[in-house]
Amino acid sequence: MGGARDVSLVIVGAGFGRTGTLSMKAALEHLGLGPCHHMLEAFGRPEDFDQWAAAVRGEAWDRDAVLEGFRCTLDFPACLVWQELWEANPGSKVLLTVRSADSWWRSFDATIGPELRHARFGPGLEGARRLFDAIEELVFGGRSAERDEAVAAYEAHNRRVIDTVPPGDLLVHELGSGWEPLCTFFGVPVPSEPFPSVNSTSEFTAARDRR
Repeated sequence: MGGARDVSLVIVGAGFGRTGTLSMKAALEHLGLGPCHHMLEAFGRPEDFDQWAAAVRGEAWDRDAVLEGFRCTLDFPACLVWQELWEANPGSKVLLTVRSADSWWRSFDATIGPELRHARFGPGLEGARRLFDAIEELVFGGRSAERDEAVAAYEAHNRRVIDTVPPGDLLVHELGSGWEPLCTFFGVPVPSEPFPSVNSTSEFTAARDRR
């Protein structure tokens, strides 16, 4: 799947979107553990959308080219191929960002759930629709609008991560836990600054409404 990358992943994020992944991206990069690939980076590199869609579908994709230069991943779509990325990067750690199922559903349903199903993209971003369709169908069975189905997918994903990764290689980080568990796990000093808090539901929907 392409030649070796200049930088290997040291952290593989396995948490679904809406588990504080953008705040975590800011935190990891503040700790010097970035750069971190997040859905934001996918939109900044639209030529990679079809590669990501292939990855989500379990097809061949050029992960080395897509992730060249990144040291960690978070959020969709990378969290859906977390195991492949973890196994392809010996010595990497898995970071599972989580929140309660109820709070995750409320945030998901108000933000990226409707985007998965209905978002329209302009010229140059057509691949985003193909990626979102792949996530909607293969992760949520085409039923992301149904709470029980979406929550079942979320909980099954988290359980599989926890059941697969040895405890020493896995940090389960609950939304709101702050710096301490993160810094302890990665062996870095705790910053004096507050833990980042960005991309709340209200911020997400306000940005969407400005489009």
